[in-house]
Amino acid sequence: MDMASPGRSQFIGALALAVAMALVVGTALAFEHVGGFIPCALCLEQRTPYYAGVPVALFGALAAALNWPSLLTRGAIVVAGLLMVYGLYLGIYHAGVEWAFWPGPADCATSATSGLATDAGSLLADLDAVTPPACDAAAGRFLGLSFAGWNVIASLGLAAAAFFVATRRAR
Repeated sequence: MDMASPGRSQFIGALALAVAMALVVGTALAFEHVGGFIPCALCLEQRTPYYAGVPVALFGALAAALNWPSLLTRGAIVVAGLLMVYGLYLGIYHAGVEWAFWPGPADCATSATSGLATDAGSLLADLDAVTPPACDAAAGRFLGLSFAGWNVIASLGLAAAAFFVATRRAR
């Protein structure tokens, strides 16, 4: 890609969006696997827009790098932004459940298996010992916000960035 090509700003924006999404979901995975925070069903569902959004944003960056039609680049970035809007919805819903603004799903405590043994001998004992968290109880609060609350901020920022990049005039 020529550094002066019209798709340069979309390339950089799409690539930055993909990296930022990967960092957010990577942080969630680190809190789970390194920090020992067991996610509830809604926590796991909030990761889906990121899992889908990273490859979509990377496709947008690839389309810009290969000078494919601008519609492909901008379309991919808009789709990534819409995925973050969905993530925003999920985060608001989950935070509302945690603050008891509305009820959560009935199957809310049927998720996590982190930290279970891998050998069959102790698997049943571990299953009895691990209680998946309920969606209405925040696993932790950092600077006053739960993980769902932080996801609201991250999703809002990423959606805004995606729409800014998609609508920005190519230079």
